[in-house]
Amino acid sequence: MLYNGWEREADIHLSRMGAVEQADGCDVIRPRQALVGGRMAAEVVGLQLRRAECWRSLCREGGRRRWHLPSLHSPYRCCSTGTTYENINRPVIDRIIRVDHAGEYGANRIYAGQMAVLGRTSVGPVIRKMWDQEKGHLKKFNELMVLYRVRPTILLPFWNIAGFMLGAGTALLGKEGAMACTVAVEESISHHYNNQIRTLVEEDPEKYRELLEVIKKFRDEEMEHHDIGLDHDAELAPAYSILKNAIQMGCKAAIFLSERI
Repeated sequence: MLYNGWEREADIHLSRMGAVEQADGCDVIRPRQALVGGRMAAEVVGLQLRRAECWRSLCREGGRRRWHLPSLHSPYRCCSTGTTYENINRPVIDRIIRVDHAGEYGANRIYAGQMAVLGRTSVGPVIRKMWDQEKGHLKKFNELMVLYRVRPTILLPFWNIAGFMLGAGTALLGKEGAMACTVAVEESISHHYNNQIRTLVEEDPEKYRELLEVIKKFRDEEMEHHDIGLDHDAELAPAYSILKNAIQMGCKAAIFLSERI
């Protein structure tokens, strides 16, 4: 227990008067009965204030340790390459991680929509395999959001619905429609990842080495999904060129918005 002497005495004193309860594993001061007498009331109030301030401080630091967030009193090291929270290009990193997290979230919803329609068909296992990889991408960007302390885009609820509708809607056109959607989306994401790689290399390839490795790996897997789509007759979808161009225009708009809000 991280108590000073006065804290221990405060606990004992307050417990004897029935003013301390246990809630959710923590001491919480909740008077069970009215405390009368001017001197006693003043003493208890003083102890309560001191205890509350102590626990606020402990919870701030303890909570940050529990969730692997940086200490409030020391520079935070983002990764093993020596990058710290203070010496990264915050605007660039914020935009990259925010939009990539949104993109992987949207991709997950697209595959969820496709599986809802085609999950029991012959192409279901193919979609499932690609979706499993996208789940891994999203998990990683969830971790990077915490690591670099980046807020998500406020548009996630919209991408949740739009992604599922896009996946399910194209799947209703058949296997070819779903694969055309995959080709269009994965081509857009791969192109976007390439732009980010160039940006980070221009910034400092050594400083952002670990982030670059993540983006390069995911870029390669997105291109694999693109090729899988072509191998499964994406180009035979009705109005393939029109469908592909329309989806990619939507992807560009989603990227633009998710980077900024």
